[in-house]
Amino acid sequence: MSTGTRIRSALVIGGGIAGPVAAMALRRAGIDADVYEAYDSRSDGVGAGMSIAPNGIAALDAIGAGDVVRSVGAPVHAIVVHSWNGRQLAEFGTLADTQPSQFVWRPELYVSLYDEAGRRGVRVHHGKRLVSAEESGDSITAHFADGSSATADILIGADGIRSTTRTLIDPAAPGPTYAGLIGIGAGVKDTGLPSSGGRMHMTYGRRVFFGYQVFDDSSGGWFVNLPSPEPVSAARAAELGAEKWLTELSALVAEDRTPAKELLARTDPAELALTGPVEAMLKVPHWSRGRMVLIGDAAHAASPSSGQGASLAAESAVQLARCARDLPYRQAFAAYEKLRRPRVERIIAETARINNDKAAGPVGRVVRDLLMPPMMKLLKPEKRMAWQYSYRIDWDERAVDPGR
Repeated sequence: MSTGTRIRSALVIGGGIAGPVAAMALRRAGIDADVYEAYDSRSDGVGAGMSIAPNGIAALDAIGAGDVVRSVGAPVHAIVVHSWNGRQLAEFGTLADTQPSQFVWRPELYVSLYDEAGRRGVRVHHGKRLVSAEESGDSITAHFADGSSATADILIGADGIRSTTRTLIDPAAPGPTYAGLIGIGAGVKDTGLPSSGGRMHMTYGRRVFFGYQVFDDSSGGWFVNLPSPEPVSAARAAELGAEKWLTELSALVAEDRTPAKELLARTDPAELALTGPVEAMLKVPHWSRGRMVLIGDAAHAASPSSGQGASLAAESAVQLARCARDLPYRQAFAAYEKLRRPRVERIIAETARINNDKAAGPVGRVVRDLLMPPMMKLLKPEKRMAWQYSYRIDWDERAVDPGR
């Protein structure tokens, strides 16, 4: 427990991406932190491709963990946007003063983060599904479904978009908002295509949004955002079967002048990742209560269209640890939220507009494809996105009490 006002220990609830990063950052700040994961074992092999933006890698660099991403990633030097007929609508690359984004397979990143956290002394306890929490004096105790409990100075909810911690903080907290899209993706061992040279290609198809990247060894990865008026859960999507999805997707991309159909044909059904509905947390009114606080998707889930979900989670984990290092918990939580809320909510709002473009109807598609090229030239997307990608955390800077 804490002596005086200093935070000495933390319970991190949730063992996805945000949890291990938070525990590593807290330990770097001199705070003992354990991770409590609901699942009985590590989720090795679960998940599809994802990108870690320059700001996310920089956040990990702040705690000496950036090489974890670089060791398993492939650089993304540019994103090229096309219409269904093959016309290039835009291309934007990496800012001169930033490192490139990294394309990673989530299972590889997950394992690498877990291994690095273990090397730093982080203990991960599995089979610990949070059901309640109670404060007593200078501590908080988490109670788990298996009847066990754990006590520390603070409790950090890194338990995802359907966070139990969020509900404990605020029983009236909103749930995720459906973006009108279903997410599907896969890796392909042999695409039969030449390397895309560090470029990720994205196409506003006639019926789906399709993205892909081919690596130097001709392996690659693709993802689809499929417009759907009703959400389809990952479990329901799996029930329909991978082969059925691949057949249906192949028909949906048949008119698009892209390599989509060939990539789908070369996809092993066993590699298909049915990630389910594309969702976001548009605004969470309360990030903390008492000794509990939220990070990552539990507080600010940007939809996958942002390319920022994991990166924002890493930023928040590091900033929270820095604030917890320097301030008593109430002031630390307030300082953390003041640093994070405006940034993440701006990114979430901008991503909602991107999702609307992906789900556009026939008229909307025509207008979008006509306006995007001149707009991109006028707006200079690299500079317009600089506020996202150039974000840096000074780990050595002392956190400031926002009440002063």
